[in-house]
Amino acid sequence: METSAKLLEDSLLVIWNDRNTERRLEAMNEIYAVDIIFYETNEGQPITGYQAINELISGLQTQWPSAFKFELTGPAKVNHQVQHIAWRLGVPGQAQVATGMDVAIIDNHKIKSLHLFLDAPEN
Repeated sequence: METSAKLLEDSLLVIWNDRNTERRLEAMNEIYAVDIIFYETNEGQPITGYQAINELISGLQTQWPSAFKFELTGPAKVNHQVQHIAWRLGVPGQAQVATGMDVAIIDNHKIKSLHLFLDAPEN
């Protein structure tokens, strides 16, 4: 069992921040289970597998300025096979565009499922 939160930190900082699709796929092989499931919203369909998640990331990144990055807003937390991390998205040093948290279920030292909880936009 993975007892550090490095997997979840790498999911954000290595995979989701990288704009190179081949490098992302290589990183996914190290961090995600082959049959990973990403739950983007409670209403939406789960996104399964490296290729589908990679395509989602590429699509989102085309909508963001190139300076956009995910940054951690605090240390990740671990409770056995569950990991949690809070993040912000935007240009480093400027006001964030989005905030939220990810919760990961770890199995066999890899992320088996990833759950996104997006914060409501501030008014």
